[in-house]
Amino acid sequence: MTRVSLTTAEPAIALGALDGRYRSVVAPLVDHLSEAALNRNRVHVEVEWFIHLCQSQVLPGLPELSAEQVGGLRGIVESFGPEEIAELAAIEAETVHDVKAVEYFIVRRLPPLGLERLAQLVHFACTSEDINNLAYAVGIRDAVSQVWLPAARQMVEQLGALAQEAAQTPMLSRTHGQPATPTTLGKEIAVFVHRLTRQIRRVETQEYLGKINGATGTYAAHLAAAPEADWQSVAKSFVEGLGLSFNPLTTQIESHDYQAELYADIARFNRILHGLCVDVWSYISIGFFRQIPVAGATGSSTMPHKVNPIRFENAEANLEISNALLDSLGATLVESRWQRDLTDSSGQRNIGTALGHSVLALSNVTKGLRQLDVAEEVIAADLGTNWEVLGEAIQTVMRAEAIAGTEGMANPYERLKNLTRGRRVDAEKLKEFVAGLGLSPEAEERLKNLTPHQYTGLAATLAAQHGT
Repeated sequence: MTRVSLTTAEPAIALGALDGRYRSVVAPLVDHLSEAALNRNRVHVEVEWFIHLCQSQVLPGLPELSAEQVGGLRGIVESFGPEEIAELAAIEAETVHDVKAVEYFIVRRLPPLGLERLAQLVHFACTSEDINNLAYAVGIRDAVSQVWLPAARQMVEQLGALAQEAAQTPMLSRTHGQPATPTTLGKEIAVFVHRLTRQIRRVETQEYLGKINGATGTYAAHLAAAPEADWQSVAKSFVEGLGLSFNPLTTQIESHDYQAELYADIARFNRILHGLCVDVWSYISIGFFRQIPVAGATGSSTMPHKVNPIRFENAEANLEISNALLDSLGATLVESRWQRDLTDSSGQRNIGTALGHSVLALSNVTKGLRQLDVAEEVIAADLGTNWEVLGEAIQTVMRAEAIAGTEGMANPYERLKNLTRGRRVDAEKLKEFVAGLGLSPEAEERLKNLTPHQYTGLAATLAAQHGT
């Protein structure tokens, strides 16, 4: 069979799902972690280094730049768009070197600013990694702060609203899949809110490190050109001026330890979120949540009654893909052969993909949570058929009574075990059992009035305190 090739279609067809089917969800990351964004950030770093050297007057003959010249230089970055992307690609086709192409791209723009005599100041004393590490740090920082964190906060806010809504909805717990001490649905959701919020705080305080210390991190070329300059101070002030933290000691590359730390925290967030998706999917499966149908949507191609939990299933898959990439990046980026190898260069080009799958998962969970309705009657019915879970309360009260000196309270655990283990016990049997224990009147009355729906301890309070 002869088929029309899709490789020549215009516009070009995306190979990956993030640039194809899910493009609209992850598009904001393009501004920070695409190849074009990397090049724009390289231009940004080169331009700021040029300005910084002039303002610091570290070399003889450097002029003080006028406000117009500084504005013009920064305008190179601000106007970086499709035409500039194409021009830079054409230069790189000749240089066969991406950072060198950026240098030539900037040099072309110096004459209109009256700075052509300073062409040699572009990329001065720099190795490619001086530019790349800073460009990546700026891109990763902005992608996390402007895209990933807002998406994570929005999802957790939605989850917190659900925790508050269901804070007082009694629910049978299941430990090891078996009926256990009741809780509230909101408290169980609040556990995830608390855990996810903690990870968000870790990401929010992440340092983004950078260096600009030459080919092997020794400032050798810098000192050869200007031995009297305090190059460590010049480098530190420059890196911090970009809004980054200065790494004072490196090989040719910035060591990427901060990236490994960041990816570990995001991966941990992803894993906690994956656990939430599994739990919510399971609650939907047993009817604790109803899914609100989307008008016009098809749940199944053959079974018209179905509303499938596709948002949470999609999120599970994308969280797993994201973590596979994040784990790989975190493990490999912290190693480099001797003073430099290029494994990190290829690896870092997948940062956008790693974060993209997480952002896609966050979007799906947020949408999925909005489509949930708490089926209180189903949850209540499930709880009402498991009176044996009050066995814990009864035996614990018996222990307290024994400590207080009440007679006949021996072996409380064993007596409740004989009554409840592996058996369904209704309200009448439990009340009959309680009446024959010989408890103090106050304790007996308290237990006789206790129901599984009331036996939730501080669950509602905990949900209210920690579920936002």
